[in-house]
Amino acid sequence: MGEKGIKIITTNKKAHFNYFLSDFIECGISLSGTEIKSLRTNGCSLSDAYVIIRNYEAFVLNMHISPYKQGTIYNLDPVRNRKLLLHKKEIIKLDYKVNQGGYTLVPTKVYLKNGKCKVEIALAKGKKLYDKREDIKNRDIKKDIDMNIKNHNDY
Repeated sequence: MGEKGIKIITTNKKAHFNYFLSDFIECGISLSGTEIKSLRTNGCSLSDAYVIIRNYEAFVLNMHISPYKQGTIYNLDPVRNRKLLLHKKEIIKLDYKVNQGGYTLVPTKVYLKNGKCKVEIALAKGKKLYDKREDIKNRDIKKDIDMNIKNHNDY
């Protein structure tokens, strides 16, 4: 467990690499009994997941939750659409930004907070190829610096 009863299940590393992220929002998610059990044991995958808004309701698509091993016929489709639990004002605000500003909504993190499953979503704007190259360059520079510091401290 992390700080204040938070256990991170998975993060979306692809989202941080492919998008500029802003306006992070924590929301609940509607799950069945076997899905929450599977989340607690196996985790899930957010690599291709995204959020859409239909009829003032938010849904996460392509979020893969593995079927529960001890489940029976009540296991549901692993990549079914799942409803996100947000206030209507938040949904309207996000919908406006998505429609006007060229943003998209992506889930960035799934975690358990005080026993309840939460999803962190963010407004995302796509990065260009040169932005991604810049991130790779900065990451490599940081890795070299850390390696040099470690090697220097070993002597």
